[in-house]
Amino acid sequence: QLQASGGGLVQAGESLRLSCEGSGNILEINRMGWYRQTPGKQRQWVADINSNRVKLYADFVKGRFTISRDHFSKIMFLQMNDLKPEDTGVYYCAGGYSDYAPPSDFWGQGTLVTVSS
Repeated sequence: QLQASGGGLVQAGESLRLSCEGSGNILEINRMGWYRQTPGKQRQWVADINSNRVKLYADFVKGRFTISRDHFSKIMFLQMNDLKPEDTGVYYCAGGYSDYAPPSDFWGQGTLVTVSS
């Protein structure tokens, strides 16, 4: 299982750090990442990081968000800086067995991020 936390209400320009912790029968998660669902849109991929700590970002968060992880403890973070109202949404963490595909084998429950203008 994955447990996401850290969401909240902030003003535009402020920061939040999301956390995602894996527990239970997760034998071998290699790639971990974040997705989000913003109002009126389908769930979209935000960023992910593989077991070699290679990081990928969606264009709309590059330069503002930073993904990191502790591989051995299966904890992942998303540092979100300079938040914009359009970042408002539910953020989901995900984990995958493959190191070469966007993670989708395990999902967290989502944490709500609200950015006011």
